[in-house]
Amino acid sequence: MIIPQADQAGAETLEIMQAAPNYNRWQFSRIAPYLGRRVCEVGAGIGNMSSLMAEKGLELLVLTDTNPSYRGTLQDRFASFPEVVVDQLTLPDDSARIRFQRYQLDTVVALNVIEHITDDIDALKTMAAMLRPGGRAVVLVPAFQKLFGSLDHELGHIRRYTRSGLSQRMSEAGFKIERAYYFNLVGTFGWWVNARLRKVPRIQVEQLRYFDTLVPILRLEDRVPLPFGQSVIAIGAVGA
Repeated sequence: MIIPQADQAGAETLEIMQAAPNYNRWQFSRIAPYLGRRVCEVGAGIGNMSSLMAEKGLELLVLTDTNPSYRGTLQDRFASFPEVVVDQLTLPDDSARIRFQRYQLDTVVALNVIEHITDDIDALKTMAAMLRPGGRAVVLVPAFQKLFGSLDHELGHIRRYTRSGLSQRMSEAGFKIERAYYFNLVGTFGWWVNARLRKVPRIQVEQLRYFDTLVPILRLEDRVPLPFGQSVIAIGAVGA
């Protein structure tokens, strides 16, 4: 669960990330191939990534968040999308298996969520329980504990992950790992400078906008496996 002092930083960061449409679409392109037709995004925030999922023409898109203000924003933003449902969820949640069964989910997406949760394995177990047999979880988290700094503290991050560490946690939660890979190599250096050296409390908007203009070039990394990155993405499936 996100710690209270991170609420303002998290809200401001979600607003700031709207200034990076190229980056958001790039991130979405890295997870889009693994999305099914009946998707739940946990920790959807104000819907920055949800809007890209809605454009995909899904059969069902369930958006959840712990924050009632965010849920209100999501309801307003997607009021004209009949396939979008807004629901409440705080991970981990033992009741989620029953409550979400009616949605018959084939995909649960958690982007920058489980790093906020003390018991991340139980949170992943909840995600597994929400899926129908054969369903997938798509998980993106910040990478490498050595990058942990001021931005992580402000956002309420408890930890950062390696590819093997995230894969192990998902395996313990009952997922069979289909793929795990690093994302955004260049962003690693920017995070280290800002969070470890400069120790700034927020991502700088002008810096982010400049980074966003470079995304068409940075996407060249999609063609090769990365030895490291700012984030790690893992895809896991539950048993049929």
